[in-house]
Amino acid sequence: MFIYSIGEQVCMLNNDGLKNWIKEYLPGQLLGDDIDLAVVSGDAGFRKYFRINSRPPMVATYAPPQQENNIGFVRIGLALSRAGVHTPRVYAVDYKHGYLLQEDLGAELYQDSLTAQTAEGLYERAEAVLLKIQQVPADTHVFPEYCVDRLRDEMALFCQWFVVELLGHPLTIAEQQMLERLFDVLVNNALEQPQVVVHRDFHSRNLMLLPNHDVGVIDFQDAVIGPSTYDLVSLLRDCYVHWPQSLVNQRMCRFLHKAKEAGLAAEDVTEQQYERWFDLMGLQRHIKVLGIFARLCLRDGKSGYLADLPLVIRYTLEVAQRYADTQDFYQWFTSVLLEISAQQDWYQDWHTAGEA
Repeated sequence: MFIYSIGEQVCMLNNDGLKNWIKEYLPGQLLGDDIDLAVVSGDAGFRKYFRINSRPPMVATYAPPQQENNIGFVRIGLALSRAGVHTPRVYAVDYKHGYLLQEDLGAELYQDSLTAQTAEGLYERAEAVLLKIQQVPADTHVFPEYCVDRLRDEMALFCQWFVVELLGHPLTIAEQQMLERLFDVLVNNALEQPQVVVHRDFHSRNLMLLPNHDVGVIDFQDAVIGPSTYDLVSLLRDCYVHWPQSLVNQRMCRFLHKAKEAGLAAEDVTEQQYERWFDLMGLQRHIKVLGIFARLCLRDGKSGYLADLPLVIRYTLEVAQRYADTQDFYQWFTSVLLEISAQQDWYQDWHTAGEA
């Protein structure tokens, strides 16, 4: 039996129960004498993945139904697949117990293959997939809207988990008011963009290298209808991979051109306007991620994410210092939060975070 903690809850996976369920759906000739469940990985959520010794190999997933939206996962996967996006095919699902039997996309993550030499080709392929995702019909029966409340709730994670819980800094009324003004700017920026289907975690740990230059897309269950720059900034300002600003700007401008060709951006959208959308959308995302990574450590016991905080801080501050309406936040972060952060074991100088 696999046992793991989720905050105050303990989730128990009966591997015999999962094995018996697999036997119900796979013909005997595809299985050996005994089913072997080899742990593949988990993600920032509560899903657990196991490679099965079947022929061909498949992946069994345990996604606790109390924490994971398995109906949404299957529904969204089908919608993306119909648009030509290679998501893992679902062969069987048990919604009651949270069991899924899926196509095995292998183990070649983008994160492990990205180098200065491979970046051009890999990002071209990823951006081609992103254009397909953005052209998926924005059906609200499949994809919820990235509404004001959701955007604000995400940024509130920064206040609770990063500032108060991780750094131990209680927010004053003046600081709360400053953050509310910032959040207004970031929400307005998100809402004024074209709204398309958004993966919400389109980055190097959720993209797989497949044969024939294909790209596999995973961890899409939280997809929404939202701002058109969201996935692009997730990809190019990846919380796990850093690239020079020159490369990011080049790829951003190329994508805008392709989006216009595909009818996903109006012809009169300038590069300057698009860059502001892109920058401030990234700021909203990275503020959220600071809260999420802190929560993953403090609540879920996943302390490895603390090592990724300095790069996220770098993205946050590099953008915040560029715009007049984010200056108050930049000044506060650098004068108050950085002083506290510098005392943490995980901290490194944000100016060079993410560089080899």
